[in-house]
Amino acid sequence: MIDLFHVILLGIIEGITEFLPISSTGHLLIAEKFGLGARSELFNVGIQAGAILAVTLIYRKRIWQLLTQWRDPVNRDYLLKIVVCFLVTAVLGFIAVKMGFKLPETITPIAWALVIGGFWILGAEAVAARQPDRREVTWTVAILVGIAQVIAGLLPGTSRSAASIFTAMLSGTSNRAAATEFSFLVGIPTMYAATGYELLKVLKGGGAAHEDWTALVVGFVVSAIVAFIAVKWLLGYIRSHRFTPFAIYRIAFGAALLALIPAGG
Repeated sequence: MIDLFHVILLGIIEGITEFLPISSTGHLLIAEKFGLGARSELFNVGIQAGAILAVTLIYRKRIWQLLTQWRDPVNRDYLLKIVVCFLVTAVLGFIAVKMGFKLPETITPIAWALVIGGFWILGAEAVAARQPDRREVTWTVAILVGIAQVIAGLLPGTSRSAASIFTAMLSGTSNRAAATEFSFLVGIPTMYAATGYELLKVLKGGGAAHEDWTALVVGFVVSAIVAFIAVKWLLGYIRSHRFTPFAIYRIAFGAALLALIPAGG
């Protein structure tokens, strides 16, 4: 019963943090360190898939429009930018894996990433506020967002959504809603690909043989439901609000972690 409660908590954490600019990987690693227990790679992949499914359902009409109306020049241009952004992320991510980059297993770098990312969000919001309201996603934005996704993937605590949203805002798409939409849409193929890659690794390595499938299913469902609610709320919130509260949360949480954990922990 206690383990099932932990599974539900992990699903809730994943669902809330996957697309909010506060880092899901960082929060899951911290949760595991502070008592919820380390989980299998397949479990982590499974609950992430739940969050991806939720955002796919939310954007299903937009995705269908892009795929079925690609002959329209505006839709085709936008779709091509998503593809290019994804390819930049995929190629650079593959290179990083081949070079042996691994996620840190200690909390200190995650805490620093939370704090630094919080100040970066505040700075990005200030810069974007002084720019004309631009909704267009340029090729420069697409390429830089692709690079930002890789950096976020290598540094837990950075947040893929934060890196991509604020890179877009700083490099030309100053409209908050437009930058968020591009970040989420390009995140769908990116995260499906990353999830599929991790799943294949787990299955090839025989990790599925001893998996707790009940926990995985529960975590998947909880993550999907919570992510659906969180993203729906966020899309409404950013229409009239800045990301400042997320930045303050990151700075406060990161600073608390640095104060509580021993050096190098």
